[in-house]
Amino acid sequence: MKEIVKYLVVIEKGSRSWGAHVPDLPGCIAAAKTKQAVVKLIKEAIEFHIEGLKEARGKVPPTHSMGMIVRVTAA
Repeated sequence: MKEIVKYLVVIEKGSRSWGAHVPDLPGCIAAAKTKQAVVKLIKEAIEFHIEGLKEARGKVPPTHSMGMIVRVTAA
């Protein structure tokens, strides 16, 4: 049975498309025209990235990133 791992994914809306990246997996990125499409692609990219890490190094580094929304007062 495969292990379930949770990764922080940063999703950003650009002027014409959506982008996503995974801070714990440098180089693991995706881009698409819609948010739904970029989420699907980044999931696939994470799985592909992990497979490559396992083949190259035999292990995957542990996750360490987390996210939160911070409220600030604009000056």
